[in-house]
Amino acid sequence: MRMTQLFFASLREVPADADTVSHQLLLRAGMVRQLAAGIFDYMPLGYRVKKKVEDIFREEMDAIDGQEVTLPVVHPAEVWQRSGRWDKIGSDMARFQDRHERDMCLAMTHEEAMADLASQVVRSYKQLPFMLYQIQTKFRDERRPRGGLIRVREFTMKDGYSFHADEASIDAYYPRMYQAYFNIFRRCGLTNFVPVMSDNGIMGGDMSHEFMALVDIGEDTLLICEASGYSANRQVARFQKPMPEAEEALALEEIATPNTTTIESLAEFLDIPKSKTAKAVFVVADVGTVSEPDEKFVFVVIRGDMDLSETKLTNALKARRLRPATPEEIRAIGAEPGYGSPVGIQREDVTLVADDLIPNAPNLVAGANKEGYHYKNVNYGRDYTADVVTDIAAAQDGDPCPLSGEPMKSVRGIEVGNIFKLGTAFSEGLGAFFLDENGKKKPIVMGSYGIGPGRLMASVLENSHDDNGIVWPISIAPYHVSLLALAASKNPNVAEAAERIYNELCSAGVEVLYDDRDERPGVKFNDADLIGLPVRITIGKKGLDAGTVEVKVRSEVENHDVPLGRVVEHVQGLLEAQWKAIKATVVEEVLED
Repeated sequence: MRMTQLFFASLREVPADADTVSHQLLLRAGMVRQLAAGIFDYMPLGYRVKKKVEDIFREEMDAIDGQEVTLPVVHPAEVWQRSGRWDKIGSDMARFQDRHERDMCLAMTHEEAMADLASQVVRSYKQLPFMLYQIQTKFRDERRPRGGLIRVREFTMKDGYSFHADEASIDAYYPRMYQAYFNIFRRCGLTNFVPVMSDNGIMGGDMSHEFMALVDIGEDTLLICEASGYSANRQVARFQKPMPEAEEALALEEIATPNTTTIESLAEFLDIPKSKTAKAVFVVADVGTVSEPDEKFVFVVIRGDMDLSETKLTNALKARRLRPATPEEIRAIGAEPGYGSPVGIQREDVTLVADDLIPNAPNLVAGANKEGYHYKNVNYGRDYTADVVTDIAAAQDGDPCPLSGEPMKSVRGIEVGNIFKLGTAFSEGLGAFFLDENGKKKPIVMGSYGIGPGRLMASVLENSHDDNGIVWPISIAPYHVSLLALAASKNPNVAEAAERIYNELCSAGVEVLYDDRDERPGVKFNDADLIGLPVRITIGKKGLDAGTVEVKVRSEVENHDVPLGRVVEHVQGLLEAQWKAIKATVVEEVLED
């Protein structure tokens, strides 16, 4: 491709609203442009990257017996109503009515549509298992799109769905998908990532993994244990909780604690560790549907040195969402904001949830439900009981690993892919049944597997750039070689040599971006570094007079003079070395139970 023919424009200034390195570089390098918040155009260079990523998706999905299909982006409400998610999903789903006033939506994902398709085709166990996948547009009306391609509203996703006769079948297939995801990320040049156990969220099912690119701008916090290999999203991470020493339950005692509305101020005032306090958290949980909300007041008790995991609490309550309770709602159940405890509240109006450490934590200091006062020696079982006792604590940096007991470390990550065992919820809702070998009707067991090429591109760039621009891995670079002809309009020999090398490289199967523009050398060098192709060839009068051209690998500092007659061979060797380096990262992985 000649740059005089390329639809391209680089930007010298960093756009004011670009808050991540990948967003800045993709805009500056002429890869994407923004049409609206969270909605992007892919320009030719960016589209070539996206297409190469998608081609890797196809190769890896085909290798594990995937069959590519394309399903509609516009769905009738009926399929989502049959799964039960029409009323569970809120404003993230874009809904509208067609001209006949039928409820429709833009697909956020395709579990319903895929299950419906299977219901029309599958009749017998002999047709199972199989996996269908597509690379298709999705729309989620994100409240706060950010990070360029990292969190958008309209996006492309590779979503795959496997269909099985029983749990044993999906258990056997799941590790193949797990391995395929490792292969995809490594082939795309992303090596700094980890798979973590995650929350199944609106997907349901009984097992899921998120694949997280480890970058400082990541929205998620991960807990990782190097000793055991345990890794999980902080939302659902488990940890070994310290078992308090046994104590005799002491008498309840009310004490004055003025101006101590926080755990920190209370612990300081009484000169006690936060672990000897009980934290009260008041929320209202929506356990209904979109059309019929059903709010429930929830009083949460957790030890004062721990944080609440809203995800764990949401799952424990089977709620759609949580919101903070208002002071008026708190006082209505007999509690006092800043001085709340479950002792003496109006229990008939409250769902009380206690962290599983609370029953084993004796003689805690908790609120007295009276401003300026707390109780000493509050004990679970004697002074109050809960409706639900379960793990609702969020793991923190340094907490003991649930497997090894060694301290875990927290890191930031971006989710670049996920895999789920869905079970039978979608197949039952959409009528996807089959007859087993005994003629018995059974629901198909499903799995769901997603990766977004745009987010993957951005995640690669967050880890693959320098001060001058992008450093693309060869596997997804828009072109392999940047060919620069310096002052060619003034030097016919330069123009002739550049044309010859361009044609020879193209004939050898090398993808070349030929900068044949009548621009200053500085502009060409800056754009070449910004675009970030793996190898740069520079042809100038001085080098030609010596019978050489300059060759530089983008990821290296030094350049080299190569004899004019050996340039194609030399460049092919450099590219082959980069391909070998990518292939060497693709190794077999073991999925731990």
